[in-house]
Amino acid sequence: MFKLKKPIITLTSDFGVQSQGIGIIEGVAAEINPDAKVIHLMHGLPSFNLFYAARTMETLNYMPVGFHVCVVDPGVGTERKPIIIKVGRGDYLIGPDNGVLIPATRFLGGIKKVVEITNKKYMKQPVSPIFHGRDIFTPAAAYLSKGVKIEKFGKELDPKTLVKAPYGEATIDEDKIHAKIISVNKFGSLHLNITHAVWDKFDVKLKDIVNFKFKNKNIKMYFGRTFGDVDNGKALILKDDYGRVEVALNQDSFVKKYKVEIGEDIAVSKSN
Repeated sequence: MFKLKKPIITLTSDFGVQSQGIGIIEGVAAEINPDAKVIHLMHGLPSFNLFYAARTMETLNYMPVGFHVCVVDPGVGTERKPIIIKVGRGDYLIGPDNGVLIPATRFLGGIKKVVEITNKKYMKQPVSPIFHGRDIFTPAAAYLSKGVKIEKFGKELDPKTLVKAPYGEATIDEDKIHAKIISVNKFGSLHLNITHAVWDKFDVKLKDIVNFKFKNKNIKMYFGRTFGDVDNGKALILKDDYGRVEVALNQDSFVKKYKVEIGEDIAVSKSN
């Protein structure tokens, strides 16, 4: 993975596009470390949706090694912990201990160390009980990017004590994959918790037909390489561009047509 000369800080949140919070947290990062490059990975995530946020953080695998903040935090100000996770690739993930950071660790080399952020020296004072993105998470990322060691922020935590991820990984049961919908993009396509590696083990060939089962419906669809492999409005399943599997309608919205939602269980089986 390539590294840049300037440290990278990424910001992800469920703040809307008209929220001043986005600019403010960038300003906090710039104030603490003006030499860092701030990249807005994604804002406007579905409010309070840990599935979508966790899926977004997984895509950091395609970003330079850096210091990555996630502010999707419905429990802000409660007893949930603010944490920093150091991962095998060398990144630091900063956010709430609500499971939102865990899936990304699977794509970034696993968890190497976790600390709870308690040292007020590295917080913006006074700390608001409802804006930890500004006062705790972003300052932590900025100070880390300046070379402050993770141990300075607070006590080390056992990774086993962290809140579990909002979703696990898909499983294969004989000729069926059991999975979940973990995000829906602006085109109405579904992203599933099926990695490319698991899909390859399923041993379905391009142009094969599979059964896609959700709720009480079962749809037969084509396993394609790209959307144009099927006619407009037709369904297909394909590998997405971030390491998982996607279900889409070519030039149409699967979500609008079939009324599916993030978090739903689905099953994919081979068609006879």
